[in-house]
Order: sequence, then structure tokens, then C-alpha cells
Amino acid sequence: MLKTSKNIVLIGFMASGKTFASRELARRLNRERISTDEWIEKREARAIADIFAQSGEPYFRKIESEVVREIAMKDNLVVDCGGGVVINKDNLKALKANGIIFYLYASPESVFRRTRGKTDRPLLNVPNPKEKIQQLLAVRDPHYREADFVVDSNEDNIGKVVDDILTILNKSS
Repeated sequence: MLKTSKNIVLIGFMASGKTFASRELARRLNRERISTDEWIEKREARAIADIFAQSGEPYFRKIESEVVREIAMKDNLVVDCGGGVVINKDNLKALKANGIIFYLYASPESVFRRTRGKTDRPLLNVPNPKEKIQQLLAVRDPHYREADFVVDSNEDNIGKVVDDILTILNKSS
């Protein structure tokens, strides 16, 4: 069993499996799960897409940083972070202070396949979403790689992703 009270934090690009993995991880570890995006939606009483449309990305990022600081002060959580949380280095620093960070890596092709035809991803509601995924991932990947561990999430097998995380946690505790 896990011997740390540090938060288990999942970061990665949209559609990398963070939500599904965090739910299963929280269940297996008997920990509370918190999603930064869900916390923001609850706090703002509107969907992420609406926040982007009505208030813009800079406003969203400001709220996201406030939420990250609040969550980072807690412990024994499984935290599922929005894909852009790493844009602000202070977010990653706050999460690392009391957390073990896992980057769920998904290739641009996997992300595109998982998001194709969906409209709930404001940054991908553009004429060429595949190109946008590649651009965003190229910028964010170096930040994601500042995580403590990288777990491949290209296979559509959340059970394997969670097993990989638990194996790493058990070896490192």
C-alpha cells in the first residue's frame, strides 16, 4: 500500500486519459479525486468552454492558478489537472511541493483520434484541429516532461495506465 500522503497529480495534454485514470487511481488508493477543471466549473458556475468564450483564456488561466494553489495545500488526493496547467511554471512548482507528478503522454495522433468531432475542447474548435494539437503539444511537452514520471497513455487501456502508475509508486515509496 502507498506510504505517502503526497498528492498523486496527473498532467498531460487533453484526451490523454487523465480523467479516467484519476477516477480509477482514486478508487484503488481509496483517496479523494479532484479535477482542476471540475473545480473551476463549480467555482465559476459555468463550463470551461463558456469561460473561454465569455471571459477569454487569460481569465481562465488566472482562475486555474488560484485553484491549483488551493489544491496543492491539501494532501492524500488524486489530482487531475487541465491540459494547460503547465503553461504557468508556478502551477507545476505548487503541485510538486506536495505531490508526485505523472505525465500521461499521448501522441498527437491519439489525441486527434480521441477528440475528433467533439466540440467541448475550446482550443480545438478551429479549422484544422490536428495542426492545433501538434502546435500546442510541441509547446507544452517540455513542460509536461518536468513531471516526476512519464507514463505512456497511447493505448486506450486506462487499467494499464493505472497499473503503471501504481507500480512506479510502490517502487518509489
